[in-house]
Amino acid sequence: MVEFTSGFWNIYIIVLTVLGVVGCGLLLYMQSTHEVDPNANPDAPVGTTGHIWDENLTELNTPMPRWWMWLFYITIFFSVGYLFLYPGLGTYAGKLGWESTGQYKEELGKAEKEYGPLFAKYQKQDLKAVAADPQARAIGERLFLTYCAQCHGSDARGNKGFPNLTDKDWLHGGEPDTIKTTIMNGRTGMMPPMGAVLGSDKDVENVAHYVLSLSGSTSDPIKTSFGKEKFGACMACHSAGGVGNPALGAPNLSDKVWLYGGSVETVMETIRKGRTNTMPAFGEFLGEGKVHLLSAYVWSLSNNPETK
Repeated sequence: MVEFTSGFWNIYIIVLTVLGVVGCGLLLYMQSTHEVDPNANPDAPVGTTGHIWDENLTELNTPMPRWWMWLFYITIFFSVGYLFLYPGLGTYAGKLGWESTGQYKEELGKAEKEYGPLFAKYQKQDLKAVAADPQARAIGERLFLTYCAQCHGSDARGNKGFPNLTDKDWLHGGEPDTIKTTIMNGRTGMMPPMGAVLGSDKDVENVAHYVLSLSGSTSDPIKTSFGKEKFGACMACHSAGGVGNPALGAPNLSDKVWLYGGSVETVMETIRKGRTNTMPAFGEFLGEGKVHLLSAYVWSLSNNPETK
């Protein structure tokens, strides 16, 4: 409720909750005490409500079983006690003062006490040495599956817009310390829209064919020759020959590794509209100890840690 700036929402939640509990109690009371008089309908058989479906399905006028009724009452009493002890009525914190963030921090404290020494031990070791340790690699794999697989896939082979971590193609470099910096601080990569800079859409198409030719991909030789001259506007980031620049995170265009796809249409779309990618920072969230293990595992995906 802290995100609400108006007191109205606090009152709204309280009223809605209280009305829900009271309404359930009243409904239960009416259903457990009210009886239908069979004589009110002279055509209805004795002991029924007079409701009949499909010719012979009759609703009997029998009371709710007492044990069932009391189970419902107990549920309502429990909800009243719960709302008194725990948060549930707007900003009321509950008599016990429990909060989910407090429990979360308590569990984090217990985990840090139990596993902190283990993370600290590996943090003192070189990343390549950590990658060669089977236990450390197993811990890193679990961290990866928990925090990284959503984007990079459980097999770390990525998807459209998300890099494959099992090859040796790196935007910012594949050294262990560079990988750790990426995970700790995150990265933001931006390919600016270059359509207007290059000129017409025909110029964009020509440059796209030249870019494809750099990696030996299928391209039109004539369009490639025209695109080579226009590619000068791209060399500031991608360097001559399109070999890329890890300092800027500019990809190597001379291999056949494509983050969004290597068709002419996709390359043209990238040139025309640009791309923006963000790798979130995990340093503050996970802590350096876990990031150290995670970095060693990611490095091991494209390297043999036994040959460190």
